[in-house]
Amino acid sequence: MTPELITFIFLALISVASALGMLFSRNAVYSAVYLIINFITVAVFYLMLGGAFIAVSQVAVYAGAIMVLFLFVIMLLGAEKLGNNETLGWQRPLAIILGLGLIVEILYILFFQANEIIAVKDLPEGFGSPASIGTTLFQEYLLPFEVTSILLLVAMVGAIILTRQEKKNV
Repeated sequence: MTPELITFIFLALISVASALGMLFSRNAVYSAVYLIINFITVAVFYLMLGGAFIAVSQVAVYAGAIMVLFLFVIMLLGAEKLGNNETLGWQRPLAIILGLGLIVEILYILFFQANEIIAVKDLPEGFGSPASIGTTLFQEYLLPFEVTSILLLVAMVGAIILTRQEKKNV
């Protein structure tokens, strides 16, 4: 076994364990922490594949900003103190059927289509680096990038205008 394979198996076990911990945790805060662990292991997978920029983006955006927002909402609403809600009767059988379907698909791919799985070829130099992403973004996708930035600016100004309180003349 190569060190890369050992690292992959170790990270895969952590990723699956944190995902299961997130699903089976009764406390919303613990579920969010398990999800952060899962996001970090996925970022390490990206690093192993040579995608440093996407790994940093994964940690900064998902494990950082999004999960801080989730934790803020959980704490603000007091969702960690809510009681157990009863689930609908159809959810468990549907989840079991979908889970078994997923397992059948995985087994089919592993046993009947294993020889058709194509190995990843060597990537060109600088693929996925911040410099190449920036060059592509500002050369080939300049117009969509600028339209998106204007759209976000308009949304921000609109949110400020909608939440602004009028001053009363006294």
